[in-house]
Amino acid sequence: MNKLFSNNYILVNLYRKSAPKSEIVTQMIYGESFRIISESSKWMKVKIKEDNYIGYVKKRKFIPYLKPTHKVSALFANIYKNPNFKDKIGNLPYVSKIKVDRINSKFAKFENKWIEIKNIKPLRYKNKDVFKDIKIFKGIKYKWGGKTFKGIDCSS
Repeated sequence: MNKLFSNNYILVNLYRKSAPKSEIVTQMIYGESFRIISESSKWMKVKIKEDNYIGYVKKRKFIPYLKPTHKVSALFANIYKNPNFKDKIGNLPYVSKIKVDRINSKFAKFENKWIEIKNIKPLRYKNKDVFKDIKIFKGIKYKWGGKTFKGIDCSS
């Protein structure tokens, strides 16, 4: 199985073994890509393209690879059902990757969801002051394998 997939869930835990009580080795955030190594009725063994982590995820309906155009540049960014501030449906963590389909004055559309344009940057954007990005994580707790504002570890 060599097909590339994109994670279309806000956050997916990657486990050392195919068991929910197994150690979480890392997390896969929205837009990260992966290949399926093997699968069973409830689990998939995957390899994340961005950081080469290998582990098990609970079987879900992942989407075929979408080439991202933008990334979340805030600690987290709210996502909405419509291009307004009323219909919040969740949030995406820092550096989640999205493929923007359309942009209006305040929002960008991706996969039938909307995000404020102030919270995203083009995928190739590089911040000249790397410490500016590090500062947004001040006060975030340590979490083994964590990659989000809810907890991070040193490999994030």
